[in-house]
Amino acid sequence: MLNENSVQATRERSRVALVTCDQIPELDTDDKLVVPALRERGIEAVPVVWDAPTVDWDSFALAVIRSPWDYVARREEFIAWAANVPRLANPADVVAWNTDKRYLRELAAAGVPVVPTIWVEPGEVWEPPPGGEFVVKQAVGAGSLDTGRYDLDRAEHRELAVAHVARLGLAGRLVMVQPYLAAIDTYGETALLFFPAEGDLAFSHAIRKGAMLTGPDEAVEGLYKEETIRPRTPLDAEIEIARKALAAVPGGADRLLYARVDLIPGPDDLPVLVELELTEPSLFLGTAGGAPERFAEAIVKRLS
Repeated sequence: MLNENSVQATRERSRVALVTCDQIPELDTDDKLVVPALRERGIEAVPVVWDAPTVDWDSFALAVIRSPWDYVARREEFIAWAANVPRLANPADVVAWNTDKRYLRELAAAGVPVVPTIWVEPGEVWEPPPGGEFVVKQAVGAGSLDTGRYDLDRAEHRELAVAHVARLGLAGRLVMVQPYLAAIDTYGETALLFFPAEGDLAFSHAIRKGAMLTGPDEAVEGLYKEETIRPRTPLDAEIEIARKALAAVPGGADRLLYARVDLIPGPDDLPVLVELELTEPSLFLGTAGGAPERFAEAIVKRLS
């Protein structure tokens, strides 16, 4: 007969926290798809707000970061929270590394083809190039918020781009200026999803995202901008670049519960990395048959 401590230990081994924020306390619609898949495997998945003051994180067998999308303005607090969660996926050091897009510098140094980036430090004056289309965004950000597209051949866009960079700099934010890759208007952006299987990160599925940036930043309120999503079969070159990016993750990709690699064709039509999403990416589980089950299996294996 099990004693009370054994019953409690068994219960904790079968409870998983799906970490979110108080704007979507019941989880994003897509994330909800993994809940019944886990239930079928004897795992209770519970949505939990990351900064709720009374949560006993030690009572969960695993905390899986899913949609804490309000952390951007409170990144240091979020990193400190992650460091104090005893069993977190992805791990806290990955969270600290991946929530600042300076990681792109490290990946470029490791030979991963990355979108060329001009980095503008807070207080630094940015002199815009003479022409061309560019994207302005912040190094700590999510959901394409505080992001704008500017045609520097147009005088009004030049002024708006300079003002955008200055506004972010005054807020103490590191700014990224990148060329706008025209292929996103036709081919779109490819996001490749990976979950661990048989001891390694395995490709699960991919989606195509349409262009989201139509012009200067409009200071849209909310956690994210709506995206146009559909399934995609990735090219071999996209799979190759994705695996190269994952191989460069500090500490090794074998520690990851999930990974999303976002790519766009560059001027030579070869894929370049836009972002490596290891903290709170949408996983687009509803776009591919079996994806919720594959993610659930990855969680079960992590628990064991």
